[in-house]
Amino acid sequence: MGDLKIRAAVEAEVDAALDLYQWLFEAPGYTPQYWEETRALEALSEAIEAEYATVLVAESGVGGLVGLITVYLDLNSVRYGQRAWVENLAVDPSHRSAGIGKALLDGAKAWAKKRRATHLELDTGLSRNDAQRFYEREGPIAKGYSNSASVGAAFPLCLGIVARVTAPRRNRDAPQGLLLG
Repeated sequence: MGDLKIRAAVEAEVDAALDLYQWLFEAPGYTPQYWEETRALEALSEAIEAEYATVLVAESGVGGLVGLITVYLDLNSVRYGQRAWVENLAVDPSHRSAGIGKALLDGAKAWAKKRRATHLELDTGLSRNDAQRFYEREGPIAKGYSNSASVGAAFPLCLGIVARVTAPRRNRDAPQGLLLG
């Protein structure tokens, strides 16, 4: 596959980055009910520019984008500390199983750790068996279910898999990583 570079996306490539979302919509995925491209472009542009978020892209040796991951610092939990949320991880289907997803996830972990997040969390759909196997190889410290709903419309249950961002423990009796209660 050649050289792979993981880097932060820049505002000038927001349209190209948004095109990568189509990989998430292919079966077994789906286009979200309220997907609206103009709103999505604005949200992606905000994530690229924000201090509390990053959009990392995987660029192939020939210059094309072959993956992306979006990560947000979103919740400073009283019990668990700062959470980093992986909203999207997409890899070109023709380049899967080549280490791109892992490189993107490792980049997200490094970004989160630098910002003092204690853990990285994400959801993946129950029908996404390949994605679940991928996250299992990352050695999640906890798994659970999460419900997503919008006003008046329920979405399917998602399998939530948590990946740990290693951080020093304050005392040896404290739980390491995220433990769901």
